[in-house]
Amino acid sequence: MSVTITSVDEKWELNEFIDFPWFIYRKYRFYKNWVPPLKKDMKFKLNTAKHPFWKHAERQLFLAYRDGQLVGRIGAIIDHNYNELWDEKMGAFGFFECINDRKVANALFDAAAKWLEDKGMKFMRGPLSPSMNDECALLIDGFDSPPVIMMPFNPLYYPELIEHAGFAKAKDLLAFYKDASIGIPERLQKLAAALKRKHNVFIRKVNFKNLDSEMAIIKDLYNKSWEKNWGFSPMTDEEMDLMGKELKPIAVPELALLAFINGEPAGIGITIPDYNQVLKHLDGKLGPIQIAKALRLRKEIDGVRAMVFGFKPHFRRTGLPILLYWETEQAARKLGYKWCELSWNLEDNDLINKFDSEIGGEVYKRYRIYKKEL
Repeated sequence: MSVTITSVDEKWELNEFIDFPWFIYRKYRFYKNWVPPLKKDMKFKLNTAKHPFWKHAERQLFLAYRDGQLVGRIGAIIDHNYNELWDEKMGAFGFFECINDRKVANALFDAAAKWLEDKGMKFMRGPLSPSMNDECALLIDGFDSPPVIMMPFNPLYYPELIEHAGFAKAKDLLAFYKDASIGIPERLQKLAAALKRKHNVFIRKVNFKNLDSEMAIIKDLYNKSWEKNWGFSPMTDEEMDLMGKELKPIAVPELALLAFINGEPAGIGITIPDYNQVLKHLDGKLGPIQIAKALRLRKEIDGVRAMVFGFKPHFRRTGLPILLYWETEQAARKLGYKWCELSWNLEDNDLINKFDSEIGGEVYKRYRIYKKEL
């Protein structure tokens, strides 16, 4: 059976690219934990004329056909801001979906690799869809529960397809689970209170009514907190503004906190309700019927994701992470949430992994970023 790879150039091909995951996850019915993305969001994310990511990046999408039937997709991506920051020639693959067929997968990876190589890239990393600031990595352990908001999910056989195509592990990402039945150790509670007094810490909620002005603080904290992290890709002001705009409708003010030490912005903690519990029931659509369903279902969300916890480097050892998380957990308990996922963490970020374990979290999902020389 012959495999044909075509580039996505026409609107109808882009629609096929966006619709293809439904074929995969319905074909393999046992993937009941998949959460369909909103198609309109995916269309915007891939729109090179409108989404701000593509002002400093470029991409080529590919479709795979076997005997005339669509059987796979992939994106090849170059983030020029990332390469400039790290002085690398990294090309990425993302948006990978494929039937369980090595020949099809190899053809997709070969097409992405050739496009990246022709652009002068020296190695390929992924999945990045389209960067580390969005959905990234491949789920390799923890398939027994759905992903939380903005975390990926994939079939069990994807790791084998990727590794057979010549990719090797670059880095693992960890997700910790903490049940509300597990409190923070009393020792840490006392330490948090003492640290608040000692370091003149002031913590307040993000003012979503004045988000434009708050974003200046958030941008500074975000970039300074993560700039030395492996794989970090700087976000432009326009990208940060978009992130704020997208999070505003789903954020809970009590769970979006800014910390200041002696008046200086020092840390940020943003925890959001797991809206995947809503998206799972919308089948990628957001018409009047789905909006009504979403308004009803959002009241039933019982968990949160601690998504952004960052601190300026010179404040990391002041105990501020303990204090900011303690404030967040108290607020989440008052709001009635039953569990929290803390994600994602680099596997070798010993400081944060030790902290997440100490407050009662346990690793329950593992994700992998792969790399291949070109």
